[in-house]
Formats: sequence, structure tokens, C-alpha cells
Amino acid sequence: MAEMPVQIPDDSDFSSFRDQCLSTDGWISRYSKGGVTVWCREEESKAVQKLKMRIVCKDVTAETLYDVLHDTSYRRKWDTNMIDTYDIGRLTVNADVGYYSWRCPTPLKNRDFVTMRSWLPLGSDYLIINYSVKHPQHPPKKDYVRAVSLLTGYLIQSNGATSSTLYYLTQMDPRGSLPKWVVNRVSQFVAPKAMRKIYKASVKYPEWKRKHNPALKPWMFPEQSTLPCVRVSELALQRADSLDNIDESSVHEGKTPSEDEDT
Repeated sequence: MAEMPVQIPDDSDFSSFRDQCLSTDGWISRYSKGGVTVWCREEESKAVQKLKMRIVCKDVTAETLYDVLHDTSYRRKWDTNMIDTYDIGRLTVNADVGYYSWRCPTPLKNRDFVTMRSWLPLGSDYLIINYSVKHPQHPPKKDYVRAVSLLTGYLIQSNGATSSTLYYLTQMDPRGSLPKWVVNRVSQFVAPKAMRKIYKASVKYPEWKRKHNPALKPWMFPEQSTLPCVRVSELALQRADSLDNIDESSVHEGKTPSEDEDT
């Protein structure tokens, strides 16, 4: 099977992603409470999960949200689902390649991703989007299921001087036949909790950043980046059908602490 080349997103890709975030066509509301809304969308392929979330952040600027979502050092403080994350290399001034692994609900196997991420301020909006790629030095790992992001990202819109709205949209193939309880739990508990965590982390970020390399923001000032350069030709699009697909459809729900608590 021929490798699919990787293309760095252009302005039209970002505009298209923004349109998807703001569109209501075909989206079914699954959760709406406390300023957080979660929508699901049925895809033609049952393997693909498509989810969209929105949270209104009344006392956080769009710029702060953008910094929080970029700042890998700070992410370790608030993203409790994350097992590990690191940057692999830089493609352009606004695109890089990175690794991310995350804890799945017990007793499912944990997932990981290698993605190409790109970001762009567009008017008064900020966008970050990613999709899965193959990197020769970062093949699938033994203890993880390598999942595939077909398109995942954030749209941040400013609501004036001190308020903003954050959208998160993900279209992914978790490489496994997931039981229905997992999909329900993600939309009802995991997703809203994750959005509230980003909000809370953003409130605390300015104070934290003042004490931790306050001038270091390579996502805004690319000359600060110390990442090695990666050529696009070294990467290939990660096709879902080239990865192992595991059947977890009969896995029963494990006992976990209440997931709708705000922690």
C-alpha cells in the first residue's frame, strides 16, 4: 500500500475547521450543563468517533487559552488523563510533530498518538489542529493501542477583553470496537470534565507562567524554538487500516471514582 504524503494545513483548512466547530448541522446534543455543551455525530464508519464540545470561559482571555493549550510544561500540571507528551520536531514556524499518550477508562487499553500539529491566529480567533502521522523513529509501542486522529483541534473565540469561548472537535478512530458504555461515558462525563479542567487551568495559568519562563512562548515567537527540524518528506499519513484493530466491545465497565465531580 502506497504511503500517503503529509500536507501542512493552509488557511482554507483552518477556515474549514472553524466552520465545522460553529456548524449545528448533523450534530446531536448529548450534554448541556454549567456552561459546557457536548455534541456527537454519527459517522458512516462506526469505527470513527466524532465529538464536539464548547465551554464559555467568562474570566479568561482568548490569548491565555491559546497559551495553555500550547504549553507542554503546564499541561503536565492539569491534564490528569495524560500519561506522557513530548515534541518530536519542528516542520515550519507554525507546525510541529509530537507524541501524546492517554489513560483510557478501566479496563480498556491505553491509547497513544503521533500527530502533526499546526496553529494559526485567524482574525480575532485562534486555531490549533492536528492529525495522525507516521514517524520512522516513533512506531507503535507494545503497551499501547496506536489510535488515529483524523482531525482534532481547538477553536478559541474572543468575547471581549476578558472572556472567551473554547471549542474542541475531535474525529478519531480509537482502533478498537468500543462498547457503548465507553462512548456514553466519554460524552456524559469525561468530555465535560476535561473542558472544565482546561478552564480552571487557564484561570491559574497567568500566575504560574509569571514564575516559569514568562517570556518563553515558542508558539508565538518561533525563533525561541529549540526543536530539531523535521522534513515533511520524513512523515507519512497514518492510515487507520495499517494498524492493529482490537475488539474491546465485550469489556465491562470498571469501577471508577465519580467522573462528574469537578476536581
